[in-house]
Amino acid sequence: MNQKRLVFSMLPLMVSALLIAIFVVFNLSVKTPLFYSSNLQNHPSPKQFSLLIGILTRADNYDRRHFLRLIYGIKSPPFAQIDIKFVFCNLTKQEQRVLISLEILRFNDVIILNCFENMNNGKTYTYFSSLPQILSQSYDYVMKADDDVFLRLLPLALSLQPLPRSDLYYGFVIPCQSMNPFVSYMSGMGFVLSWDLVEWIASSDIPRNDTFGPEDKLVGRWLNAGRKARNRFSNKPAMYDYPGSKDGINGLL
Repeated sequence: MNQKRLVFSMLPLMVSALLIAIFVVFNLSVKTPLFYSSNLQNHPSPKQFSLLIGILTRADNYDRRHFLRLIYGIKSPPFAQIDIKFVFCNLTKQEQRVLISLEILRFNDVIILNCFENMNNGKTYTYFSSLPQILSQSYDYVMKADDDVFLRLLPLALSLQPLPRSDLYYGFVIPCQSMNPFVSYMSGMGFVLSWDLVEWIASSDIPRNDTFGPEDKLVGRWLNAGRKARNRFSNKPAMYDYPGSKDGINGLL
């Protein structure tokens, strides 16, 4: 009986060791990454601007992350540096700690925030406010996107190319029938802020004291209260909810 208990207590360690061994063998046998090459410099032309896309997801959504890596790994606009990161809150399970550690070693595309997993209780605020402290570089633009969104990176980059690099708020304006980007806020499926606004969110008391509620609506409220985002752009009809999708799958074309 004691031997059985010992075996079961050691099972997580045995699984972890096996996964690490498989990971090491796989990386020794593969000379170049299989996918996720959006950060690679495929063209010699200089980059005109940089964009960080933070895809807010959950730690257990392994299949979605791998699927999105396959999609975005074959796209790299020649005139823009686009980095894609998967963003979630603190890990709570031993399985997550093992598997996501392997993901970080393999892809280096994960940001773990110091928060409890949530949608409308401050995760988006924690995402934006943490970036100036945790990133090794700044970006011209930072995007928040959901993991059920498909972004076509080249059209996205082309739409951002002529826009201002400061005080910018870009997305799909709500209410849906509106074409006025100043009324009222950008949909949470995917919106872009210029870097100066990200720094403002990190330092201002306005967003810090208003973090609970629909996350996309809150961002619009922060910017209005702070009299920020003089440059606002709604990319309708290029951004849309996919017709007939009961799961609310969104896209940018």
